[in-house]
Amino acid sequence: MTTVPARDQLVRRASDLVPALQKRASWAEENRRIHDESIEALAEAGIFKMRVPARYGGYESDTRTLVDVATELARADGSTAWTASVYWIPTWMTGLFPDEVQDAVFSTPDVRVCGTLSPGGMAVPANGGVVVNGKWGFISGAPHSHWQEIIAILAGPEGEPAPIMALVPMSDLTVVDDWYTSGLSGSGSVTTIAQDLFIPQERVLPLGAVLEAQGASTLNADSPMYRPPLLPVASASSVGTAIGLAKAAKDTFLERLPNRKITYTSYEQQAAAPLTHHQVADASLKIDEAQFHAHRLASTVDTKAAEGTPWKLEERVLARADLGAACRLAKDAVDILNAASGGSSIYRDVPIQRIARDIQAINLHALMNPNTNAELYGRILCGQEPNTLYI
Repeated sequence: MTTVPARDQLVRRASDLVPALQKRASWAEENRRIHDESIEALAEAGIFKMRVPARYGGYESDTRTLVDVATELARADGSTAWTASVYWIPTWMTGLFPDEVQDAVFSTPDVRVCGTLSPGGMAVPANGGVVVNGKWGFISGAPHSHWQEIIAILAGPEGEPAPIMALVPMSDLTVVDDWYTSGLSGSGSVTTIAQDLFIPQERVLPLGAVLEAQGASTLNADSPMYRPPLLPVASASSVGTAIGLAKAAKDTFLERLPNRKITYTSYEQQAAAPLTHHQVADASLKIDEAQFHAHRLASTVDTKAAEGTPWKLEERVLARADLGAACRLAKDAVDILNAASGGSSIYRDVPIQRIARDIQAINLHALMNPNTNAELYGRILCGQEPNTLYI
């Protein structure tokens, strides 16, 4: 039996990690991966258990808990929070595979599963499985992962090509150390390659079924955690990092404020300037708005999971719209505070310059992109059919 921590306990654990994670944030950025000690600290706090089935000692945390925990982690370091959030999504997806596959994956304590939703390879049928060749980029957390979830297009002698999802041990993949970026540099989001890789059939699922949370697991079939479709789950799992980065920007701005003046003006204290009052108020309200969208998104996922009610199309695209709105508002808040931080803020030891680059990277992500998500939502509101499977 596992004692499952309550939401406030997990949030407190994440908050307790903030000082240590902050100290390692520059190291992570310079070395382009999370520090080993940070991974150990996250494991000890139970962060990697939050989307693991209870029978393996996991917590089966709801998505509101994911949002609030990621928010705290991102107050310390965006890359660390992002990596933890990305692990939650493929870990949840692992629970859709047959139970014997889960037995193998979750036999590793604090197992870490990385992955992507983008097809990067081709698969052909083989005796007892498939053979895959492909290349997948942006694999966050790969340096510390045990397994990777991959997406490939299965081409067979009969029928139309169809996307599949498969689980692969990291030892079966070639890792290309190509993660040299301006934002989320510490996330280790490298490229992986498969060459003539055989994957047994039990570790392969049709992507269409995965998107609808229609798995092959018997033991997880009645768990509320596995009732919602994938995209709302992924959206709620990842949005907390954006909120935390915006809060981190406010924290670091206010921490520096008492010792700052406005150069080439009569303001000896930046805190006394009406412009600063407007900037801090505007940014704070945008953070509040961003958090509203993040919490509404999580509340929708968790409520419908508990009730087991079907998802309407509008609810599914609203989940992505809430994600995009939260990311846009969080970036707006960071941009305001970054612009108000003065020329000295461009030094590498001032956290807000890294925060600004990290929130920019998040807003460029295909799933998080505010413009893409808003357009999709508006498209459905205008009576059009969705132009994507990722809803």
